[in-house]
Amino acid sequence: MPHTVRIWDLPTRLFHWALAASTVAMIVTAKIGGNAMIWHLRLGHVVLALLLFRLVWGFVGGRWSRFRSFLYAPRQLLAYLRGRGRPEHSAGHSPLGALSVFAMLAVLLAQVGTGLFSDDAIFFAGPLSRLVPGDVIDAATRWHAELGQYLLLALLGLHLLAIAWYTLARRRPLVRAMLTGDRTLPEPLPDAADGRRQRLLALVIALACAAISWGIGRLGSI
Repeated sequence: MPHTVRIWDLPTRLFHWALAASTVAMIVTAKIGGNAMIWHLRLGHVVLALLLFRLVWGFVGGRWSRFRSFLYAPRQLLAYLRGRGRPEHSAGHSPLGALSVFAMLAVLLAQVGTGLFSDDAIFFAGPLSRLVPGDVIDAATRWHAELGQYLLLALLGLHLLAIAWYTLARRRPLVRAMLTGDRTLPEPLPDAADGRRQRLLALVIALACAAISWGIGRLGSI
């Protein structure tokens, strides 16, 4: 008998779609350049606030959003690749999906972090670039405009391909689950906490992270 399980709490779902939209918009504004770089900087602060939120939510969010629920040992990854996965591997993030999530978070953090210290001497200067020496600015700018950008684009491409494969080949509606929060599973598993108290906590954390991101931007003008 199939069981409907709440996997993704509302704050996680809002984070996911806000991060996706902001990241795409940030890439587009970088490609346009010129006056669009003002929005690139603003979007960078939005993404920074979202990433800070996700780092905190990874410890206090719903069951399937917590890092401990998809922090797998190498033997678990090997077992999954050999077709010996456990029921929870098909509920939230699978061992392969977990690697993708951690890689995406790491690359986005590196991209946003280096952006704060970047200066292309034409259209863009990060808000913290005047606080560090020139060699740090040069290294940050190279990463941000070259390797970091290509890594991010590659991960986004792999992410979209993985979603298409799971949806079409494995018949796992990942997009629908991230919209509704629910998955239909063959076995009963614990629901993620997604009540009013949980959502209020998420709002407080989100506001605090937004304030931190704004404050980091203000450091450059002090």
